[in-house]
Amino acid sequence: MKTSANGLSKLEKREGVRYRAYLDTKGIPTIGVGHTGPEVRLGLVWTADEVRIALEKDVKVCEDCINQYVAVPLEQHQFDALVSFIFNVGRGAFMRSTMLKKINQGDMEGAAKEFDRWHIPPEIIKRRDSERNQFMGI
Repeated sequence: MKTSANGLSKLEKREGVRYRAYLDTKGIPTIGVGHTGPEVRLGLVWTADEVRIALEKDVKVCEDCINQYVAVPLEQHQFDALVSFIFNVGRGAFMRSTMLKKINQGDMEGAAKEFDRWHIPPEIIKRRDSERNQFMGI
């Protein structure tokens, strides 16, 4: 599966789009739509095309993770919510998560409840609630 246009739009709203590098809440240099990496340093400025290219690559990493580790069919809204979640917490955290175990057991209601376990730091609660609702198709 691939992320829908709606899923990308929601991800961009959750992350924000910044053309000038900044320090995120953990002090990590970030640019574009939540992009981090060794090439990102304060003072860096990107064009809209550079932001789009980085976002496509970053989203593909999330999509590949889901397509590789989720063993049951997903609805598009579930897939999109998981892309947003993995984009934020990382592949490793998702791959070790109870959420993934519940998804692969076909327990989508239980998996949806797992979003609430990721309300750390407190500033992320709104995002997690939005991802959970998206996963549930609300």
